[in-house]
Amino acid sequence: MTSPLLFLSGAGLPAWIWDDVRAALPAGQATSVAAYPGTGSLRDYAGKVLAEAPERFIVVAHSIGGVIGSQLVAEAPDRVQGFLGVAASIPAPGQSFVGALPFPNKLIVSAIMRLAGTRPPAKAIRSGLASDLDDEQAARIVKEFSPESQQLYRDPVGDRQFPALRGYVQTTNDKELPPALQATYAATLGATSIQSLQTGHLPMLADPDGLAAVLQRFLTPKG
Repeated sequence: MTSPLLFLSGAGLPAWIWDDVRAALPAGQATSVAAYPGTGSLRDYAGKVLAEAPERFIVVAHSIGGVIGSQLVAEAPDRVQGFLGVAASIPAPGQSFVGALPFPNKLIVSAIMRLAGTRPPAKAIRSGLASDLDDEQAARIVKEFSPESQQLYRDPVGDRQFPALRGYVQTTNDKELPPALQATYAATLGATSIQSLQTGHLPMLADPDGLAAVLQRFLTPKG
């Protein structure tokens, strides 16, 4: 069995979103979902995750979880044994989540956060984040969405060297991070394997079996 898997969720999302993916993995595969502090700097987020994580682990990072995962690699490279981005933001060293967005999106997102904070309106969550989920799932995501620290979006990631085992899952119907932007992030990661799922931004809910299958292929040694 491989190293424990550490799931890093996107901003504001509860741990249960990974339940079906975790259940679909082989029996005996250790998994955990990182808990975020909700306040503080990017380093505060990374510090909390590292304090609660296994000694060594493989990161499965969704959305802004890619930023946190990047910081984990910067701070504790010997502990991160692999890195799989799932529709994940992967800024270059010295860039932030906002800074890695294309122009003019970075200006728009930054201005909106200053005015309205980091919890999108319910309508925006339904039409973007939960665009291809059923009504029950979408309603639960809206209800349980929690705002994160603005620093999580604005703090630059440190210099890092990703582990040899690194891949990326593109979500082809994504209304939050378009596939072309995901391709840029996959290139920044230096992904050695890129796979696609025909879902929106939450493949762990829209197609948990498909994501679990992708994850198992990622973890299976070639040859």
